[in-house]
Amino acid sequence: MEIFRGRRLWIEKTKVRLPNGIEREKVIIHPGNAVAVLPIDRDRCKLLRQYRYAVGQYIFEAPAGTMEEGENPLETAHRELIEETGFEADTIVPKGFIYTTPGFTDEKIFLFEARGLAPSHEFKKDEDEVIEVVDVAMKDLEAMIRDGTICDAKTICLVHHCMRE
Repeated sequence: MEIFRGRRLWIEKTKVRLPNGIEREKVIIHPGNAVAVLPIDRDRCKLLRQYRYAVGQYIFEAPAGTMEEGENPLETAHRELIEETGFEADTIVPKGFIYTTPGFTDEKIFLFEARGLAPSHEFKKDEDEVIEVVDVAMKDLEAMIRDGTICDAKTICLVHHCMRE
């Protein structure tokens, strides 16, 4: 049974049969899939300092966004990189995916690393986003995660995937 349907997500209450045969009623949130991109330029990367109303504060995070209908993850990564940073990339490499909170949502975020950055003439920031692009040294990312400066889960996962090679 559909509980709510918005522009980007819908919520349903449904009966599920667990692998052990037990049936339970569950609420599942379907926000749609998304991407997160770490734009890297030599020994530096671009993060966003973005206001997130759900937590009532600015946080540091990788550029990210929801896939539009008909888009594949790579197309979304290219679009979101331009929209959120004003840069395009020569190369965008897939780095896997994560499920954000599989206890109550089916959201999957595809992770990408972007290289060969250049200013884009297509830049158009979404009007409901309060974003500042911040240039960060790659060597500082792990310390920023450890000290809580970067506390966004998708960004932490993305940094981990991009720095292990």
